[in-house]
Amino acid sequence: MSTPADTATEAAPGVVKGFRDLYGGEPDGVWAAPGRVNLIGEYTDFNGGFVMPLALPHTAVAAVRTRTDGVLRVSSADIDGPALRLDAATLAPGADTSWAAYLTGVVWVLRRSGYDVGGADIHLASTVPTGAGLSSSAALEVVTALALNDLFSFGIDRPELARIGQRAENEFVGVPTGIMDQTASACCEAGHVLHLDTRDLSIRQVPFDLSAHGLELLVFDTRVKHALGDGAYAERRAGCEEGARILGVEQLRDVPFAELSAALGKIEDERVRGYVRHVVSDDHRVELVSALLDGGDVRAVGPVLTDGHRSLREDLKVSAPELDLVVESANRAGALGARMTGGGFGGSAIVLVDRDRAEAVTEAVKADFARAGHREPRVFPAVPSAGARRVS
Repeated sequence: MSTPADTATEAAPGVVKGFRDLYGGEPDGVWAAPGRVNLIGEYTDFNGGFVMPLALPHTAVAAVRTRTDGVLRVSSADIDGPALRLDAATLAPGADTSWAAYLTGVVWVLRRSGYDVGGADIHLASTVPTGAGLSSSAALEVVTALALNDLFSFGIDRPELARIGQRAENEFVGVPTGIMDQTASACCEAGHVLHLDTRDLSIRQVPFDLSAHGLELLVFDTRVKHALGDGAYAERRAGCEEGARILGVEQLRDVPFAELSAALGKIEDERVRGYVRHVVSDDHRVELVSALLDGGDVRAVGPVLTDGHRSLREDLKVSAPELDLVVESANRAGALGARMTGGGFGGSAIVLVDRDRAEAVTEAVKADFARAGHREPRVFPAVPSAGARRVS
């Protein structure tokens, strides 16, 4: 299976041309920020726990030019219609419900944080699949934050840029996501998976050289769209917070895995009990995968992924028939392990597989999808790639 090209380098000339055509003149620069796949650790980030994402080669690419008149013009090569023209000083949550809210929300957060964004012209294009659970929205937020940080010389570090992106999504767009997606987009390094402690935001780059072990990590985009703003994500977050309250801890991160059974015995609500069981056990799975990678035993990660999917399906109840079919079919065809990734209710699953079995596993999953009457999934390798950067 072919390795995806650097989409940022490929897309930059077209984005610059689109900028010229729309706004006249040259942009001050071009920036890129990737989508991400989460290897393990789902719904743990807003519980103060651990996650292990990696950046994808798929990126949002933005050509940006500063303004001094307070005007914000935003356009996308992926969206039909003229550029949006907004007044940076009058931006407010709820006023912009379009795709551009992920960008304008970043400007709003920067200005509320004391950073004087005098205005900007922004034109972008993205190769991060939308609705696939691969953080297309975080890529938009981070590329905007990085470009404005560089152009206005704000001096904001990468972790803080990630927090600005998260605030834009939480406070401006209105989706209560955790910090993982934006941190992955801002901070990941090529050839590594990022171990992130979402409580203190400490990060560790863990080598993840699949090719050296003859392995591939495949992404199966089921093409089933999901929206985290439909209440399901927020309900589970509230359920986790209720579990922490019942157990008398600040966050579920504070429940030791060794004490999970005793903790579950204190929770009567079966729904909340499942949420707690998933979060505490998935934190444990992150630490287990981290230890396996540190020890060079990459193949042993596979069963941990499958166990994580079982938990997401049975305890958190965020899977979907298409995601379950990817996992079941891939494992039956000889994969080392598989699980859904992202918020669930559709989106993508990841499959760890021997490189020489990748094509056979892919064809087996596609055949099972056809038999089930599902749309054929989009499949590509998840190559650990660089985080946000200036392209030109």
